[in-house]
Amino acid sequence: MQKGKINVQTENIFPIIKKFLYSDHDIFLRELVSNAVDATQKLKTLANTGHFKDDLGDLTIHIEVDKKKGTLTVRDRGLGMNAEEVDKYINQIAFSSAEEFVKKFKTKTEAEQNAIIGHFGLGFYSSFMVSDKVDVITKTYKKGGQTKPVKWSCDGSPDYTLEDTVKKDRGTEIILHISKDEKEFLEDYKIRELLKKYCRFLPVPIQFGFKKEQVKVEGEKDKDGNDKYVEVEKPDIINNTTPLWKQKPADLTDEDYKNFYRELYPMNFEEPLFHIHLNVDYPFNLTGILYFPKVKKNLEVQRDKIQLYSNQVFVTDSVEGIVPDFLTLLHGVLDSPDIPLNVSRSYLQSDRRVKQISNHIMKKVADKLEELFKENREEFEKKWDDIKVFIEYGMISEEKFFDRGNKFCLFKNVENKYFTFEEYKDKIKDIQTDKDKKLVYLYTSDKDDQHSYIENARERGYDVLLMDGVLDSHFINSVEPKFENTTFARVDSDTIDKLIKKDDTETPSKLDDKEKDAIKPVFEKSIDKSNFTVIFDNLSESDLPVMITQPEFMRRMKDMSAVGGGGGYMGLGTLPDSYNLVINTNHDLIYKIAKEEDEASREKMARQITDLALLSQNLLKGEDLTKFIKRSVEIL
Repeated sequence: MQKGKINVQTENIFPIIKKFLYSDHDIFLRELVSNAVDATQKLKTLANTGHFKDDLGDLTIHIEVDKKKGTLTVRDRGLGMNAEEVDKYINQIAFSSAEEFVKKFKTKTEAEQNAIIGHFGLGFYSSFMVSDKVDVITKTYKKGGQTKPVKWSCDGSPDYTLEDTVKKDRGTEIILHISKDEKEFLEDYKIRELLKKYCRFLPVPIQFGFKKEQVKVEGEKDKDGNDKYVEVEKPDIINNTTPLWKQKPADLTDEDYKNFYRELYPMNFEEPLFHIHLNVDYPFNLTGILYFPKVKKNLEVQRDKIQLYSNQVFVTDSVEGIVPDFLTLLHGVLDSPDIPLNVSRSYLQSDRRVKQISNHIMKKVADKLEELFKENREEFEKKWDDIKVFIEYGMISEEKFFDRGNKFCLFKNVENKYFTFEEYKDKIKDIQTDKDKKLVYLYTSDKDDQHSYIENARERGYDVLLMDGVLDSHFINSVEPKFENTTFARVDSDTIDKLIKKDDTETPSKLDDKEKDAIKPVFEKSIDKSNFTVIFDNLSESDLPVMITQPEFMRRMKDMSAVGGGGGYMGLGTLPDSYNLVINTNHDLIYKIAKEEDEASREKMARQITDLALLSQNLLKGEDLTKFIKRSVEIL
């Protein structure tokens, strides 16, 4: 029997491991199972290259819980170790520079501590976060001298023992004596939950106990003449060893991809719109499958759906930094051994490969969208409402994606017709160009609330875009400066003749300045002057007598603030809304009010047509609405 001290001269490294190595104690099982998989895969490689000639046999990794003994065991039939290798890989390598580690660790910030951990092989020692004692029983696959099985034991202090033991089969058993305050790791449901989370796609079968299944007995019937079934126990294999992203796309069908999506998200009952299968081996290794879900209005609900793996070991579902922010709305799997992680696999190290991977994924997504658009535009348009937010988000946040998105991003008008940027420009350039030769993109954010304004524009031969998405305010502000000599204007931001002014000729007014001054106070009595400004405009006789408009700039800034515009927009959402009450000086009703000599009648007419304008914009509520209804009945 060999006794010794791990080379740590400071009091104890284990408290540091327990407190800082992992933010979540659950991770220990992932580390131990991953090590077992590595040992098994290496043995398979030796067999494939002829360096191991014995029968591999069953390579299943077994996880066992013994509640009476208080132990959790991870057992593999991989390479195994001899005494010399245990001393090297557990006692020496794992704690190489241990003094330096402790010294550096104590003087660094939390972020720096996380980075430092990655330089020390501490994965195996994560087992001490949940254990009072750890035993390692192992036998090497090698033949000849120094092949006796050995047992290494440590109680979480620098002291350990290493002695000969009895073990018939090659491989390694790691036996964790679970500490009293970590008893949850002796519960079957907890272990199964962790295996499903971290190990569900590892390439070696992982068994945790047995499960009962009903098996049909061929050729036999029960007493009622039905097929006979018997209950049998079968090994409960936790993982899928050949996940779809490791297979060749040419061998897969659309149904395969849909089934895998259901496997990833069993509680998501909506099928994805389409997918992208990634397979890169230069200048970095990256595989994966990304799915386009139907993006909901609440963007935050969509996040944390991409699962990151490293050699099929689950790492995290927070992939910010690995993919551009807008791509976090996608679902699916990314797997790359080249993403630099520290030993806890919870923190990205800054590295140029991360940026390369991020750019490549963004390029592949743009390629797929452009391909779908070119191959079947009709189907692409059917999916547009579900992917619009995603594409707009990308074009707002990533300049490279904006350059690509120009080819497949669509405008949709109120008639539900779709146009590329160039197509729409060609459509409106002859009719929606003002006297300054500026193109005016009219849009509505609500077809119902702004219906009268839309109809007013269409009666004049103009086209109106439907921009009612959660990000459209941002999108308009993003594309407007990129479109040459172009302005966007919501249809209710001014009277239509002001929005697209064709010349300097002004329509004559039926009212003179004296009459305007006389009726202005009458209309001001009908509104809240802190929110409304009365203005006069010489509109067409066929236009409404009173219209309500909202200044484009302030309304747009408030919209930006409402959806998290950031920067100079924050806080604008709390400002009161401001409106213009536009009096059409060429309408017969306005002329009639101006000529009416009875003050009560003037005010009643002014109030009625003002309330009609407010009602059309859903701005008439409460007591004012009740009074309007009573007044309308009286008039009728």
